[in-house]
Amino acid sequence: MPNVTPDHTGSRSRKKARNPMVENIKELGVPQVPQEQISNIHCLTIVGQVEGHLLLPPQNKTTKYEHVIPQLVAVEQCPQIEGLLIILNTVGGDVEAGLAIAEMLNGLSKSTVSIVLGGGHSIGVPIAVSADYSFIAESATMTIHPIRLTGLVIGVPQTYEYLDKMQDRVIHFIEKHSNISTEKLRDLMFRTGDLARDIGTVLVGIDAVKIGLINEVGSLSQAVNKLNELINLKKTEGRPLQ
Repeated sequence: MPNVTPDHTGSRSRKKARNPMVENIKELGVPQVPQEQISNIHCLTIVGQVEGHLLLPPQNKTTKYEHVIPQLVAVEQCPQIEGLLIILNTVGGDVEAGLAIAEMLNGLSKSTVSIVLGGGHSIGVPIAVSADYSFIAESATMTIHPIRLTGLVIGVPQTYEYLDKMQDRVIHFIEKHSNISTEKLRDLMFRTGDLARDIGTVLVGIDAVKIGLINEVGSLSQAVNKLNELINLKKTEGRPLQ
């Protein structure tokens, strides 16, 4: 009887081969995910807490700014991408990291539309208004409050001057990229009574539109339609005259 050597390579290769449908169900809960490559729109999500120079605890849901910045560079360089949809549901986070993201979004040559779902609080406000056009869901909220520090604070005049300068940076950016006045924004930031044991203001949906912070109340379909409208408008403006 001839000696037959078991072929273990086949079994190994079968173990390594994974069913994409099974993987999608395990990871995402759906059998198939639409392929983003066929779209001219890239989706950027800002969720949880914006993580900056310090690592947050592992149980925190975070958006790391060092992950967002390379995406924005790729969007700017990719000719197939004509528009960027920014979806926000964030509690805020690192001020400098949030402002860096907002400045990069505002500096894109591609059309951009943002939509606040759930919440766009604190440093999420500059990110939301950095787009060419902004939406907020009817049930979403935005919290406007002054910059706060956690941990040890050195009680010297220079510390408070630095906080004032940082606060002015945030206010100037929001005022420049929305229809709200500096006076109204400062009034909302330092208003007492709207937040328990705190200062600031919570704006719900239509309120953010009425004061000029956000352009329009709407959801996903309105945001995508507006982005396509901006993309087509940019194409029309770029055509040479006959």
